[in-house]
Amino acid sequence: MARPVSESDIKLRQQCEGRLLGLRVNRWSWWTHWRELANYMLPRRYKWLITPNMQNRGSPINNYILDSTASLAARNLASGMMSGVSSPSRPWIKLKINRIDSTQTSPTSIWLSECERLMNLVLHESNFYNAIAVIYFDLVIFGTAVMLIYEDFNDVIHCYNPCAGEYYIENDADFNPTILYREFVMTISQVVDEFDYENCPSNIQQQYDLAGAQLTREVIIAHAIEPNTDPRKYGVPEHFKYREVYWVWGQSSTTQNSGPAIREAFLRKRGFHERPHITVRWDLVSNDSYGRSPGMDALPDVKQLQQEVRRKAQAIDKHVNPPMVADVQLKNQPASMLPGGVTYVTGLATSGGKVGFAPAYTINPDLKGMMDDLNEVRERIKETFFNNLFQTISQFETRSNVSATEIDARRAESLVMLGPVLERIQYELLGPIVERVFAVMSRARILPDAPAEVQGWPINVEFVSMLATSQAAAATSGIERLLQIAGGLVAVDPAVMDNIDVDYALDKYSSLMQNDPKIVRSPQMLAAIRKQRQQDQQAQQMAQQADTAQKMAAAGQTLSQTDVGGGQNALQAMTGVRP
Repeated sequence: MARPVSESDIKLRQQCEGRLLGLRVNRWSWWTHWRELANYMLPRRYKWLITPNMQNRGSPINNYILDSTASLAARNLASGMMSGVSSPSRPWIKLKINRIDSTQTSPTSIWLSECERLMNLVLHESNFYNAIAVIYFDLVIFGTAVMLIYEDFNDVIHCYNPCAGEYYIENDADFNPTILYREFVMTISQVVDEFDYENCPSNIQQQYDLAGAQLTREVIIAHAIEPNTDPRKYGVPEHFKYREVYWVWGQSSTTQNSGPAIREAFLRKRGFHERPHITVRWDLVSNDSYGRSPGMDALPDVKQLQQEVRRKAQAIDKHVNPPMVADVQLKNQPASMLPGGVTYVTGLATSGGKVGFAPAYTINPDLKGMMDDLNEVRERIKETFFNNLFQTISQFETRSNVSATEIDARRAESLVMLGPVLERIQYELLGPIVERVFAVMSRARILPDAPAEVQGWPINVEFVSMLATSQAAAATSGIERLLQIAGGLVAVDPAVMDNIDVDYALDKYSSLMQNDPKIVRSPQMLAAIRKQRQQDQQAQQMAQQADTAQKMAAAGQTLSQTDVGGGQNALQAMTGVRP
């Protein structure tokens, strides 16, 4: 028997089911558009119908794709954006409190640096970078991408990527995508393992008890995440900002048995302190919930490319294996106009006057013209996907003197062309990710205790893109050049270094290089060290003076005790003083 639930669960279940049906209607036009995009570019990341127990999932899904240029171009754009914005090979998160960041020299900076290190460790040890790579690929094709970030006992966080066709999105009053619904399938065994036996509806429990083949049967699971409005009405504690529910779609919320009514509402109901789903859009029009993408811009060219590739193949096929005609006397099979097929006519003779076969018509395709036109379409598709901005290395094939700085500068230039998109990605993707991960780590007590001076202050987040890294590299070159010039002039005029604040120059250089703040000492520590050094030097000078005075006193005593004759000692003889 399933666990009875409260009236608040029934009300919330009815509200969620009604909202899902409304979201399904609102998504219809996007849903059909996504199907075309998937057919021609990314079929494996799209679900047309959420149907359980389908037996054709292994069937070919790329029957519309004859030329993979669009898929490869989209992959290059997604890889370039991940490398430039959130690369796993370099730090891209910077925490700040007021004007203090993790590159300065203070206890607060050291704490921020340690928080950044632990956060990067969590991102690397979890499946985050695999999930965000899928985010970028979905984003450039469908214009919308979703990632769920849940707390995980083993890896701190675990990420999931619902595919297009599974999820529904709705904006709040500020046009932020705060509402996520989705439908997906799970087997009976998976449902019980994930949500526990006692939380499952009675029919799920019965199939699980039967075991065997029933464990592999699938059901549709509905899932909703939305702001926790009316917490008392729906039974979710009000200190949670968001609520989440799972239920079996199509399973009635009230079932009559021979006994009293048993109400089966949710597989799971819980709250979240921050939004667990991350939804990002490439570009928006007005108050649309779903975004537009380069894939949508390239779709007409992609269709043209597939059609021209098909026609080129047909032209080559007819040229190599043309349809034939033959004298009726040779008839032994039906006529055909397919390549290699035979059509039978009367009175046909070959050039030698003998009855035989001949081509129905001669095809001499202009293959060069076809290839030129195909290449033009391919280049147009690549430009639509900004591939010319990210193929930096290939532009130097004939050069051997390319520096890493020049390559970074060109990559940074490519990101500038995507400026508006990057702003949206930072606002809708990276910012919520850092907020969610930081909060999960804080509740898990992974982060170190904050210094007293930062208690109660908000933490701001900055993202270090390839552009910022290149700008910092240019600034460090200027500092290096200045110090080199000043060092060369020291031999001419030692006072030249008075013009330069060496302490600030080293601090600034280390900050631009994103070094660990522990490398450069704080001004307080530096002042204490210099004060101690000055005191040690003064003490050493005083000790030397005392030692010199003591030696002189001992030498005077020795001279005064040395008799040199004539009633004089050595000291009197040296000073000319008579007794």
